[in-house]
Amino acid sequence: MLTLTCVALPTNSWAQDNAVILLYHHVSNDTPNSTSVTPEVFAQHMQYLADNHQVLDLKTVVEKLQNKQPLPDKTVVITFDDGYTNIYQNAHPILKKFNFPYTIFINPALIGGADYQLDWQQITEMGKEGVTFANHGNAHIHSLAKLANESQQAWLTRVTDNVTSAEKLLKQKLGYSLKYFAYPYGEFNHLIQQKLTSLGYVGFGQQSGAIASYSDFSALPRYPAAGIYSRLDPLKVKLNSLAMPVSNISPTIAELDLSTDKLNFSFQVNDKDINPAQINCFKSGNKLEHNNHDGKISMHLNNMRKAGRHRVNCTAPSKSYGNRYYWYSKPFFVPTAAGEWLD
Repeated sequence: MLTLTCVALPTNSWAQDNAVILLYHHVSNDTPNSTSVTPEVFAQHMQYLADNHQVLDLKTVVEKLQNKQPLPDKTVVITFDDGYTNIYQNAHPILKKFNFPYTIFINPALIGGADYQLDWQQITEMGKEGVTFANHGNAHIHSLAKLANESQQAWLTRVTDNVTSAEKLLKQKLGYSLKYFAYPYGEFNHLIQQKLTSLGYVGFGQQSGAIASYSDFSALPRYPAAGIYSRLDPLKVKLNSLAMPVSNISPTIAELDLSTDKLNFSFQVNDKDINPAQINCFKSGNKLEHNNHDGKISMHLNNMRKAGRHRVNCTAPSKSYGNRYYWYSKPFFVPTAAGEWLD
């Protein structure tokens, strides 16, 4: 039985209003490196969590943060996207060993359709052992892609139906509906966010960062922990990170068009545990020059016309918690010249 053990910390401490969500896809030795972690490395990750963190289920964490209720310090949630069979074969036995709850975001219409996908029998078995399942859309689509001659309203209706039809099927198969949706490829824009929020969904992206009660619940960040991000030492820093409180983000949009090559990006940080002068921002591994005016962080982003997914990651050390960093990530999505979206 999993128990909640709260660490004695100051009332309303940042650490108790905070959690980290990890994102995995494959746990295998013979799947694409960019989205895979080997079973051996995955076991190392889980051992580190067992020794240093409190692993809780996604629903508990989301609801406590939404209700501004305290969490144990160093709370971590484990999630997977896409519902691959190797999760059942390789990850699940390890997670059972540690008695860790976790969530898999699946495409319910695709379940059992190929030998690399979980089937409903496996999902039922895993569900009896504490695994929860949530929505990744009926089809694994680029939600920002429009069909030929498709109007904006028709596009929004189509991508919304992809979510709501999947949620209906999940409810039929599982008997519950979490209304948690992980954006395929981590792609979203403000119209999708607004629509899903109006329907009662919580959204999950693939940008980095911790989460808190003040986070944007239409696109909560998760730390990828596979491929180049699977090394344990750098992952430890992320697992111990804190959600950076930001406001007045400009631009608020995430989807860019091909006319955007240079972009002025800014946000406000006003928090007594953060010294704005210590904020550092990076894009594609390169440190960005930025200005700080009374906690307003502003910078110029170049080469934004390049197709794909761009992320600006900003960090700052905590004054109160030694060796822990606040983290904020802003994603931007850019199509190709032909209007296509890269996998």
